[in-house]
Amino acid sequence: MKWQEIRDYYPHQWLLVEAIKAHSEANRRILDQLAVISAFPDSPTALRSYLQLHREAPQRELYVFHTNRAVLDIPERHWLGIRRAFSNPGWSSH
Repeated sequence: MKWQEIRDYYPHQWLLVEAIKAHSEANRRILDQLAVISAFPDSPTALRSYLQLHREAPQRELYVFHTNRAVLDIPERHWLGIRRAFSNPGWSSH
């Protein structure tokens, strides 16, 4: 479904949605087709559901939105990873 169709069908609700078809353009994520996973009465409940599902399937492109939001303006994030020092007695960084 398109975002406008979803807004019409689920007015004034928090939703957990999955991007079925999406692309990047000018450092923005454009969601062409969405699937509604579930509707929620409030944002904390929606976010808890998102976190649980994201832990189970991190490869899925999931979002939580309120349908009062007319336009989805999603900045694209580039994750570089986390660096940490390893404690190895046989290795020295000097």
